[in-house]
Amino acid sequence: MRIRKLCQVAAVSTVLLIGGGTVAGAAPATDARSEITAADIADPSAVITDSPEELAAARTASQAIAWYADRTGSTAYEGYCERAARLSWNRTTHHASAKEHWTSSDGARHTTGTPPKGSFVFWAISANYHVGIADGNGGVWATNVNHRIGHARQSYFGSYQGWKAGNSN
Repeated sequence: MRIRKLCQVAAVSTVLLIGGGTVAGAAPATDARSEITAADIADPSAVITDSPEELAAARTASQAIAWYADRTGSTAYEGYCERAARLSWNRTTHHASAKEHWTSSDGARHTTGTPPKGSFVFWAISANYHVGIADGNGGVWATNVNHRIGHARQSYFGSYQGWKAGNSN
């Protein structure tokens, strides 16, 4: 099965040649599938899916961050950092803990560089680890920032492990 992406093609004016003359009309909006290009692969925010339902459910890095920002100060996810990270991206993949997520085959592990916007960031601060979402500028959104959902520098938590690309898988 080839990987394809679903694109919305906007309605555009078309020119039809009829009997040597031209008539202007509007083509209806359609779903068009196209092969993945090098540009799509280079764009980490590209959403790749075969299903309109998956596309509708998929989130962007900005939406994942907004999920946290909308809950700033909440204690509802204290002790549930992996759940918060999963919900922020509306993920279908579930992990029992941040450590399970970090050690899983669910995405490549990176231990250097600034984590890109929306990526999952991991720390070994407990037996189950801790996870948050990168802002792309060296900061993170996470639970347990002063015992609440909040924004902090990546160094706020000790024992940095690394990051994995954020996604709605």
